[in-house]
Amino acid sequence: MLETGKLDSELLKQIVFNKIKYRSEDVKVRPGIGEDCAVMDFGDYECIMSTDPITAAVSDIGRLAIHITCNDIASNGVQPLGIMLAVMLPEGTTAADVEHIMGQAAETAAQLKVEIIGGHTEVTPAVKQPVIVSTAIGKAVSGMSQSGNDMQAGDYVMMTKSAGLEGSGIIACDYGKELDGYMTEAELKTAVSFLDRVSVVAEGIAAGSVGTHGMHDITEGGILGAVWEMCQIAEKGVQVWEDKIPMEPETAKICEFFHIDPLRLISSGSMVIIVPAEKREAMEAAMAEAGVPAQIIGRIEDKDFGIKLFREGSIDDADKIAACTSAADGIEVAPPSSDDQYRVVGKY
Repeated sequence: MLETGKLDSELLKQIVFNKIKYRSEDVKVRPGIGEDCAVMDFGDYECIMSTDPITAAVSDIGRLAIHITCNDIASNGVQPLGIMLAVMLPEGTTAADVEHIMGQAAETAAQLKVEIIGGHTEVTPAVKQPVIVSTAIGKAVSGMSQSGNDMQAGDYVMMTKSAGLEGSGIIACDYGKELDGYMTEAELKTAVSFLDRVSVVAEGIAAGSVGTHGMHDITEGGILGAVWEMCQIAEKGVQVWEDKIPMEPETAKICEFFHIDPLRLISSGSMVIIVPAEKREAMEAAMAEAGVPAQIIGRIEDKDFGIKLFREGSIDDADKIAACTSAADGIEVAPPSSDDQYRVVGKY
């Protein structure tokens, strides 16, 4: 029996990816761990596509369905152009519910300048709550979309906004009564507002204009899961500096109350950007111009280094960075599906 949720990485490779037989010469980027999008060769252009499901309450699902796949397209440095929605609704859904969902989706799409170009809507006993599968499409001049395959040792790892934005926003919405008294009314209101910040289209397009060695929007598995997945694409190692990971105080309080690791909490609204060392200043300037908070939180290493989280040190201290390069230092970050999230093997 499989557990509820996404298939773990190894099982996904074995029983899904490995079952795909036909390979078209027109496909430039295929399914893989950490790959947000497929890329098709359209001659002078590339067609970038992504699909994702979302299950949520009627009140939020229309908005979130647009954001989740548009964020994926933006992770290739591309403006999303069109989106299709397959909407499955439970028995008992009213016409007013459908009107609310589609009105919200239409408003969000208009804000992102992406057109809803098709889809399917039905009420079915197969679901117990609304489910939307959205497929977004973008285009880029051939060779200009961003890919994690380009990651190199020495690249910087940049993170936009803050860890756990979406997750803490959802928890504040759904478990506000439990948090009442532990958090003030103002803090809970602020946490709920995090759900208004789940788009990464602005930073994706800004980063694409500078040029990256790959991007990944931070969803299930949080910031550590996103970094781990990116390292799988290019078979690289990484050192992540915990004290540099930005986090809102409301997120920290919510995670402390519920004993949640904020670095593993779903974080739509934040993007991991792999920045070539020579483009660091240009990337920081582009994020500032786009009005997106961004922070360097780590550095890509060769594969033998491993995928490690460091709990001490400063990226501005060259001696300490050099001290990190031993594979015996740091905290190993396990795959997102692992119950054993970290294995402490030392500090520096």
